Parts: sequence; structure tokens; C-alpha cells
Amino acid sequence: MEFPPIENVIEWPAFLFEDSEYFAFSKIGFIYFLGMALPTILFLLANRGDALVPRGFRTAAEGIVEFIDSQIIQAAIGPDGRRYMPLLTSLFLFIFIGNITEVVPFFQMPGNARMAGPLVLALIVYVMWISVGIKHNGLGYIKDVLVPPGVPKPLYLLVTPIEFLSNFLIRPFSHAVRLFANMLAGHILLVTFTVLCISVFSASALILVQLGTFPGLLAFTAFEVGVSLIQAFVFTILTAVYIGMALHPAH
Repeated sequence: MEFPPIENVIEWPAFLFEDSEYFAFSKIGFIYFLGMALPTILFLLANRGDALVPRGFRTAAEGIVEFIDSQIIQAAIGPDGRRYMPLLTSLFLFIFIGNITEVVPFFQMPGNARMAGPLVLALIVYVMWISVGIKHNGLGYIKDVLVPPGVPKPLYLLVTPIEFLSNFLIRPFSHAVRLFANMLAGHILLVTFTVLCISVFSASALILVQLGTFPGLLAFTAFEVGVSLIQAFVFTILTAVYIGMALHPAH
């Protein structure tokens, strides 16, 4: 069995409005639609009823909110970061759903293995980070980022260009590429291991090898589930760190 052409692994043709340059709707678009719709439905269902003891959807929603608060907001921003709970919760769930489709039958493709989605999310975070910094510290925040206090004046000739490049040019791209590259690499490795597993199964003489390849494929799939969760967590906590730096630049 041959490895499929790379365009069949990373490109998905549109199944709605195929002839439109701007409105063509592919599997990737459907994944992102689910990334918006499923969290919305979850929290709408969780908001029904007024029972004191949470059950069902409400338990799941409260668990997610508590996780974002304790593991991301309190760790990266502090108590005053709770105002950003909606943004951080939405980011985490949207990215996780966009990642986990890699191991879901029919999809078998992470939406974030295409660069456009992670780049748009990183640019939203970029605008949010600068806006929070200017709102809470005035335009002097930009000056403090480019000319950090406490540095000997001659070193500003070196430090200021580095700060400009790292904060205003490289940061949004590194934020996006980290998510995109991890999900694309995991997707290609999972396809490769699946093709290898099918090839070994088709060779009946290698019965002993068959016994090892299928559990290996299951283990690798479970590993990718963990990667989907970790990458959503990393992207979201980095967002919280950037917002925390904008709120408390002295730290």
C-alpha cells in the first residue's frame, strides 16, 4: 500500500458553493463551525434550571470554567483576570474542538492543521494584548515595551530593535505556528502509522508483527488526544500570560 499524495492528506475540497472563491465551504469550515456551535449549545443547556446541585451539562460547564479559572487565569494573570474568562474559555474550547477532530471518524483531520485558523486566532490575541496594555497603562505601555526601564542607555540601541521584533512581529507568528505545526505533524504521523498498520495487516505472513501494530496505532491515537488537549491549553495560557503582562507590566 502506498502513502497517499500529500495534497490528499492536508487539502479538503469544498462541498458547498464549490465554484465560489469566497464562500466555498469545506470540512475545515465545518470543523470551525462546530468549534463555535458546540460550546454555545453546551452553555445554553447548562444555564437551564436552578437546581442547587449541578448535574449533566451544568456539571460539564462548571468543570470547564473551574479548570480555566484555576489552571490558566489564576496561574497567569491573578484574580483580576476573571474578566477575561469568556475570551479564554472560548479560545480553549474552540481550539480543542478544532484539534480533536483529528481522531474523530468522518473528520480525521484537525482544523488547526491549516495555518489560516491559528493565524486568525493569534492576531485576535495580538490585538487584545495591545488593547489591554494601552487601556490600563496608556500609550506609555508601548514605550515601556520598546524601552524597558533599568537598562543602561547605550544598550537601548540593541535592546529596542530586539524588543520590537520579538513583541510586535515574531510573537503573533510564533503563537500561530506553534499550534499549526504541532497539529500538522501529528496528523501526518497518524496517517503514516495508519498506512503502515494497514500494509502490515494485508501481509498475512507477518502475523506476529500484526499483533504489535494495532495496539501501537491505538496508543498513538490516544497520544494525539492528549496533544489536542495540551495544544489548546498552551495556546490559551500563553494568551493569559500576554494579557497578564499587559495588565501588570512591572512584573
